[in-house]
Amino acid sequence: MDTFLHLMNGGAGNLAAYLAAHVLLCLVPAFFIAGAMAALIPKPSITRWLGRNAPYRVSYPAAAAAGSLLAVCSCTIVPLFAGIYKKGAGLGPAITFLFFAPAGNILALAYTGSILGAEFAFARFALSLFFGIGIGLTMAVLFWRDDASHDAQTDALFAEQADIGAPAIGVLLSLIAVLIAGTLKLWPLTATLGTVTLPLPWAEAWQATLTAWVPFDAAKGEEGVSLQGSLLILLLVLIGLSAWKGLENIVEGANRWTWVALGLAAATLLVAALRLTPGPAGLEVALTGRAVAVGLAMAAVLHYARRLDVDAWRAWLWEAWRFVKQIFVLLVVGVFVVGIVRQLIQPEWIQNLAGRNDLLANVVAVVFGVFMYFPTLVEVPVAHMFLDLGMHRGPLLAYLMADPELSLQSILMVAAVIGRPKTFAYVGLVAVFSIVAGLAYGAWVDGFDWAWIVGGLGAFVGVLVAALSWLLRQRAIPARV
Repeated sequence: MDTFLHLMNGGAGNLAAYLAAHVLLCLVPAFFIAGAMAALIPKPSITRWLGRNAPYRVSYPAAAAAGSLLAVCSCTIVPLFAGIYKKGAGLGPAITFLFFAPAGNILALAYTGSILGAEFAFARFALSLFFGIGIGLTMAVLFWRDDASHDAQTDALFAEQADIGAPAIGVLLSLIAVLIAGTLKLWPLTATLGTVTLPLPWAEAWQATLTAWVPFDAAKGEEGVSLQGSLLILLLVLIGLSAWKGLENIVEGANRWTWVALGLAAATLLVAALRLTPGPAGLEVALTGRAVAVGLAMAAVLHYARRLDVDAWRAWLWEAWRFVKQIFVLLVVGVFVVGIVRQLIQPEWIQNLAGRNDLLANVVAVVFGVFMYFPTLVEVPVAHMFLDLGMHRGPLLAYLMADPELSLQSILMVAAVIGRPKTFAYVGLVAVFSIVAGLAYGAWVDGFDWAWIVGGLGAFVGVLVAALSWLLRQRAIPARV
C-alpha cells in the first residue's frame, strides 16, 4: 500500500509541477496559435511552403527553419504541429517541424553548448537537422496515399479561403509574441521593475507544505510546485470550467462564460509572468519585464482580434477549443504516468547500462528519454547529471535527441492528431535515428577514424535512400526537388 501511495504521489507531483511551470505560458498560447492557424490562415499560405506538393528543397528546410525559432518542448509543439497539418501542410514537412523544434531550436542549442560544450551542441544541431529531414521524408513516402487523402480533405474544408487579412496576421504574430515573451529566459524579460509585499502571513507556511509534497532539485530535473504555481493550477481549473460553458458552442455566438474564460486566461498569463516570493513579511510580488512584455503582446492580440469579423474570431476560438479537447486530456494522463514511472527508474542505473557506446546503451538512453521526460532546456542539466553519473557521450546524445521528441505524453497527443499507425512509425523512426546518431557521435568521441564514421552513416543513408527510391517507383510518387 505504501508503494502504491508513493507512486501515486509521484504521478500527482509530476503533474502538478508540469501544470504550474509550463502549461500557462507555453501551452495556452500554443493552443490559441494553433486555432488561429486553422481558422485564419488560408490554405495556400501553408501549402506554398510546407504543402505536400511543394518542392522538397523548399518545404523541408522551411519546416526546420520555422522550428528553430521556437524554444518549446515536445508537448507545446504538438498543438502547433496540429495547426499546420490541419491547414494543409504535408505530413513530411509537418513531421520535420515536429521533430526539429524541440531538439534543434536556437535556445536549446545555445544552452547545450554552455553546459555540455560547443562540440556537443554542434553534433546535436547537425544530426537533428539531418535526421529530422530524413524522418520527414520517410514518413511522407510511407504514408503517401494517406497524405494525398488528407490534402483532398483540406481542399474541401478550406477552399473558400483565398487570402489572409491584416487583422489575422496581427493576431497570429501577437500570439507568437506572447509565447516568446512567456518562455524566453533572457534579460530584460527576467529583470525586476518593482516590488510590493502583500501582508499574507500564511504564504511561507503554504510554500513549505508544497515543497514537502513535491520536492525541488534542479540537478535531478525536479521543479517542485511554488505558491505561485498552486495559484496558477487553481486558475487553470477555473478556465477549463468556464471555457466548457463559453466555448463549446461558440460558433453559435458568445455568452457571458466566453468572456469569463477569455478574461481568466488573460489574467492568468499576467499572473504567471509576475514573480511571487513568499517570505516572513508576507508575499512579495515583483513586476518583471516578462509581465510587461506579455501584457503588451496580449493588448496587441485584443487590438487585432477586435478587427476580425464575427465569423472569423468565432472560428478561431472554436478551433483552439477543439485542439484543447483533442490533446489536453492525453497530456495530463501522459504526464501523470511519466511521474509514476520516474519513481521506479533510478539514475544510478545509468553507469551500468549506458556507460559505454554500444547498441544496448543507446537503446537504453532512448528508453530513458521516453520515461524520464523533462521540459525544454531542463533536459540539458539533467543530461549533465547523467554525464557525471557515467553515461557515455554517445548514448547521451541519443537521449537528448529522443527526450524532446518521444515523451509518453507527446506520443499520446501526436496519435490523437495523425492516428496510431503514423505515430508508431514516427516513434520507431525517431528511436532508430537517435540510436544511429548516438552510435556515430560516440564513435567520434572514442577516437574512431572519421572516415569509418562517415562511411557508416553513408551506408545507413544509402540503405534508406534505396528503400525510399524503391517505394517511390512502386507507388509512382512524383519526385519534387
